[in-house]
Amino acid sequence: MIEQTYDYATADDRKIEILVERDGAQINHAVMPPGEGLPEHFSNSDVSLVIIRGIMSAQLGDQEAHIYAKGKILDIPHNIRMNIRNGGSDILEFFIVKAPHPRNYGK
Repeated sequence: MIEQTYDYATADDRKIEILVERDGAQINHAVMPPGEGLPEHFSNSDVSLVIIRGIMSAQLGDQEAHIYAKGKILDIPHNIRMNIRNGGSDILEFFIVKAPHPRNYGK
């Protein structure tokens, strides 16, 4: 088999899981019930957030929070302050693609 497959959680409980780790990229999966969010932090690589379910509130840098729905991809540069939260009343689910992998950023 040439390809490698990865499973990700399909339940609605809070989950942040690392799925793929290789030099070129890291792919994570996140599920957040209403009212939940990530701790405020700085992006440690170039980051793409792929929203597949729900509503995301994203406050980046010094700008006001913006609201994004499923079907959107947020492309965020390295070293940006991020405050990501579930901005709706349903489950928020998204993938986090970091490229290059944070351990190789700037190499």
